[in-house]
Amino acid sequence: MRTAGDLGKILADGKGRTLYLFEADTSAKSTCDGACAGVWPPSTTQGAPKAGPGVDASKLSTTTRDDGKKQVVYNGHPLYSYKGDGAAGDTNGQGLDQFGAKWYVLDASGKKIDKERTD
Repeated sequence: MRTAGDLGKILADGKGRTLYLFEADTSAKSTCDGACAGVWPPSTTQGAPKAGPGVDASKLSTTTRDDGKKQVVYNGHPLYSYKGDGAAGDTNGQGLDQFGAKWYVLDASGKKIDKERTD
């Protein structure tokens, strides 16, 4: 978890990069492949995902992508980073409508934060 301005505490990976959910994903199975995954790289792991401070370990799991990689899932949402985020803590993907649906950061409970980002 990390604090991101008016968005409050948001889910981040171990390097502080913001994680997003994709509204087109209606289950733990990712629907973002090809060009989508190039812009919105899936958050992957080789082992079991580890919960950092403020993260509920019971909500962490993985799903197997079509390429065989294990994608991290939180509260039923496959997680992604965004190529447009240049540094840890950036939230440039918040609310974007790309590849057929919107992208949102998540709070500690694993729900989308449906707010405009303000920088």
